[in-house]
Amino acid sequence: MSLQNELHRKQPFASVQQEALVSLLRTGDQLENRLVRFFREHDLTLTQFNMLRILQTEGRQLTCGEIKERMVQVVPAITGVVDRLEKQGLVERQRCRDDRRVVYVRITKQGEAVCNQAIPLLKKLESTLLKRMTEKELKQLISLLEKTRQSLAEEERQ
Repeated sequence: MSLQNELHRKQPFASVQQEALVSLLRTGDQLENRLVRFFREHDLTLTQFNMLRILQTEGRQLTCGEIKERMVQVVPAITGVVDRLEKQGLVERQRCRDDRRVVYVRITKQGEAVCNQAIPLLKKLESTLLKRMTEKELKQLISLLEKTRQSLAEEERQ
């Protein structure tokens, strides 16, 4: 179904750029909603899982600043996310001995277990959500989205 029909628009989009932007927003919203539901089933948020995966794949403790740089989505209150994960026993904090202002965060064994349980199910969901595209098309999509982020970055610098 075309986006115009999906949104019940009587008028065509003003430009192909407008249709592309609305399509990106609509698709992004639907993907995020589906992922939010998936992570809710695992008592996590998308942001919390992202943080756990960063810590798991790095294989070492990181500062909040290092975690923030690696996050998929911009998170203004990274400390709050760490607080919630710490209360769940999924991460631990440790102050730097040389500089007490620096706090390191590391994933716990329980956090590792949560990630390891969710990852195979997430891979299956990813395959399901993108099943209509070939590997070549997915690589094309990745390239096009990279170009879009480059345009965004250029616009921000102006």
